Amino acid sequence: MKKKLVSVLVAGAMLAAMLTGCGGGSGTQAPAADNGGAETEAPAADGASGEETLTVWCWDPAFNLNAMYEAEKVYQKDHPNFKLNVVETPWEDIQTKVTTAATSGDLSTLPDIFLMQDNAFQKNVISFPSVCMDLTNSGIDFSQFAAGKTAYSVIDGKNYGVPFDNGAVVACYRTDYLEQAGLTIDDFTDITFDQYIENGKKVLEATGKPLISMQAGECDLIMMMMQSAGSSLFNEDGSANIVDNDTLKIVMETYKQLKDSGVLIEVNSWDEYVGSLVSGDVAGTINGCWIMASIQTAEDQSGKWALTNMPSLVGASNATNYSNNGGSSWAVTTNCKNQALATDFLASTFAGSTELYDNILASGALATWAPAGDSTAYATPNEFFGGDAVSAKIVEFSTKVPSNITGVYYYEGRDAVATAITNYINGSDIETEMKTAADTVNFNMGK
Repeated sequence: MKKKLVSVLVAGAMLAAMLTGCGGGSGTQAPAADNGGAETEAPAADGASGEETLTVWCWDPAFNLNAMYEAEKVYQKDHPNFKLNVVETPWEDIQTKVTTAATSGDLSTLPDIFLMQDNAFQKNVISFPSVCMDLTNSGIDFSQFAAGKTAYSVIDGKNYGVPFDNGAVVACYRTDYLEQAGLTIDDFTDITFDQYIENGKKVLEATGKPLISMQAGECDLIMMMMQSAGSSLFNEDGSANIVDNDTLKIVMETYKQLKDSGVLIEVNSWDEYVGSLVSGDVAGTINGCWIMASIQTAEDQSGKWALTNMPSLVGASNATNYSNNGGSSWAVTTNCKNQALATDFLASTFAGSTELYDNILASGALATWAPAGDSTAYATPNEFFGGDAVSAKIVEFSTKVPSNITGVYYYEGRDAVATAITNYINGSDIETEMKTAADTVNFNMGK
């Protein structure tokens, strides 16, 4: 998801209270430091037991690294000897380093804590069970996080990650375009995709603007739609859930209806997608809340946007108006020499401090930790989005997101379904394409 991070980084230095959270990323890795310094004894409550240092790997200085430095300041108030050694490490490098350490059987190269993309969490824990610490009984209260977010790092009923940034899906609209069609944001709130298409036709007729754009050959909207109904491409046992997946079939049919109606247009690249938003070529979008950072770069459009929840699928059991796209969570490695310190740090900050989430809100780091949404900072109106308290609203959205199963072959499944969608739109039989996608995934799984 590197392409999304580029847009977010451009906007991140410019705007306050912007929302992001997409995984991936690139950058120059800071010189690696060794893990020495993590004490073996549990942390003293007053931090008087000597130097307490943890090494952390994560990417994106303005977002993830900044959040860690702010967490360090919060924790140091009660633990004055505490220090973090934060090493900027692109996600692709983290994945490579974790894979190398696990397959070699030498975990000594790993840090105490590292950030992991949510969609890769189950894959890594299942494939490399020796890497991540089981945090289930660590004292971290996972019930305070959005259940759909937490589920990404739960394997066999055990918690392996501390949720971080919010990827809750939002639907954003140009209110001036809606007004020309005789519509308001209320006409797009708690609606179905059938209603969405009908409203979109009105907007298209009145303004000449499609309601939404998506990158051709990508699967983001498909996956958002599926998760909104609690459906996944995989079963609990890891087997592919594609051929007889009624929700997937409804999603594919709905996507084709969107495109055939002219309400949705496809563009060729990520840059074209973002460009269609900021140039006013489309009337809205549906994506992870981090897309708001890119939207807000169009300063001349301030006050002309509004935000609500996404449409629900018609005919899908368990359909909701909520989903997720993107995000990451913190993992503690089994190589950590002071696991008590690492878990207490995370429990006291990312799983326990409204002050931390208030401090990092301006960088775009929006919580999935429910208590943060009750703070004054989250209730602050966002003038770009019509004076709405969008931060608090999105935290509420995140608590309603259904969980899904990513498994080991999540990305292979996405790619196979993206191809199936393209072929179906171009006239191929839907049942044939679903079977071909399943066969492709099963081949990758060695079945």
